[in-house]
Amino acid sequence: MAPRTRRALFIATLFLASCAVLGTFINQKVDAQSATDESTLRDSLHSFTNVYALVEQNYAEHLDSDKVDKAIYDGAIPGMLHTLDPHSSFQDPKAFAQMREDQHGKYYGVGMAIQPQPDPTAKNGLKIVVLTPFDGAPAYKAGIRPGDVIISVDGKSTDGMDSTAVASLLKGPRNTHVSVTMQREGTPKPLVFDLVREEVSRPSVDLAFMIRPGIGYIHVTSFMETTSREVGDALDRLGDMNGLVIDLRGNPGGLLNEAVGMADKFLQKGQIVVSQKGRAFPDQVYRVANGEQGKKYPIVVLVNRNTASAAEIVSGALQDHDRALIVGETTFGKGLVQTVFQLSQETGLLLTTYHYYTPSGRLIQRNYNGVSLYDYYYVRDDAAKPDKSNLEVKLTDSGRTVYGGGGITPDEPIPELKANDFQGTLVQKYAFFNFSKHYLAAHTVSKDFVVDDAVMKDFKDFLKSQQIDYTDADIASNLDWVKVSIKSELFTSQFGELEGLKVRADWDPQIAKAISFLPQAEALEERLAASQKTTLANR
Repeated sequence: MAPRTRRALFIATLFLASCAVLGTFINQKVDAQSATDESTLRDSLHSFTNVYALVEQNYAEHLDSDKVDKAIYDGAIPGMLHTLDPHSSFQDPKAFAQMREDQHGKYYGVGMAIQPQPDPTAKNGLKIVVLTPFDGAPAYKAGIRPGDVIISVDGKSTDGMDSTAVASLLKGPRNTHVSVTMQREGTPKPLVFDLVREEVSRPSVDLAFMIRPGIGYIHVTSFMETTSREVGDALDRLGDMNGLVIDLRGNPGGLLNEAVGMADKFLQKGQIVVSQKGRAFPDQVYRVANGEQGKKYPIVVLVNRNTASAAEIVSGALQDHDRALIVGETTFGKGLVQTVFQLSQETGLLLTTYHYYTPSGRLIQRNYNGVSLYDYYYVRDDAAKPDKSNLEVKLTDSGRTVYGGGGITPDEPIPELKANDFQGTLVQKYAFFNFSKHYLAAHTVSKDFVVDDAVMKDFKDFLKSQQIDYTDADIASNLDWVKVSIKSELFTSQFGELEGLKVRADWDPQIAKAISFLPQAEALEERLAASQKTTLANR
């Protein structure tokens, strides 16, 4: 057996043994494990190693290291965990390192998002293109632009590489140099950038600005180690407001304590944010430690079918305490909490150890029994109009009805924005992204830039040059969307990622609809005050 094959088998066996030890530890805390249980665990481990040995010795093809790793990391271990629930998982060294990086929200590199685009001249049919340099990062300060094609890194050609491999070359120790050669449209010779790697931070609050006079807007992308501090900083910058929209669309969640910290900014001291209950560890109740400071204002929280986990904790807490009106689609429905157990070889086990409950007692976990992983994650026909007849019914502080068992059901629905065929074609063919490169090769734009008739003519000519079919009717029926997409990409290239995001947020019909619900959000406070007054009167 090859050394790496033995290593993979050792890791798999160690993982199963770790699970057995963990199971023993858990069971001892709950109930003494019987000798029969221990014998069963030993027999199971023995059966696994016997099966693996037979496969390794007798399989029709040679088991090289890649096949061994795939069998262990992608097959045996995930298969075992996925029989438990969709969220317990094993993290191999690469995934474990990425998870840690995501939680920290920082790494050492040059700070730019890259993506593959079709290129028939490349070995693998792809070229690696800069999507956007991050504001203030080395790539941004050096003048790298969206659309620049990465030709080589430290003299090593990127031809045939995928974006993950190129990203690995760009990362490295702090204060080290990396030479990046780029091809830019409109520039006859390649551009060489000597960059110094720095700590690159990716904020979880990427947008916080006054979207309308007196109305603040905060977009929270995830919950990592800095999220609650970032939200607090954003509120300080916004200052005095008459209303606030918190956008949690597409937020996959993250660290539970950061969700509690964010909810602390809006709730009253002592109020419950979330509670969690499990088998092996004591139940925990998380309460507001400090509480909302300053003037109180109505809040609308915008969610969708991809709002999950920690983002649902915040949404559920604000809804249950009548502090915010929840609008949008029914959220994902992840009510399970995973604990990270670090194993050997920089691997980790994410094991579900708790169920979490909103302040009203809702378990919002969606049913996953008999559902494939694909359907669980990607098929959500009920997100827009959930069937409430089968959902758990609870009450908010003021007595409003809320539902559990299938995500956070919004107080007011806002349908998702669905792209039509024409929009899908333009996005799929990178029409706006590539047009911005083409346009900026001969023009500059200012903050008062308007997509006028001349710009639209340039865009139509560009579509023809790229052999992207369209009709005048296609353009006319999607004119607002086309104009904002053009402006957003141009502002991203000219002024940075955040300015491009602001352009889209200013136009976004879902955000505009959320703003229109602020009066209903304000009425929540009046309803809660009336309810509390009635309760006091009846004592």
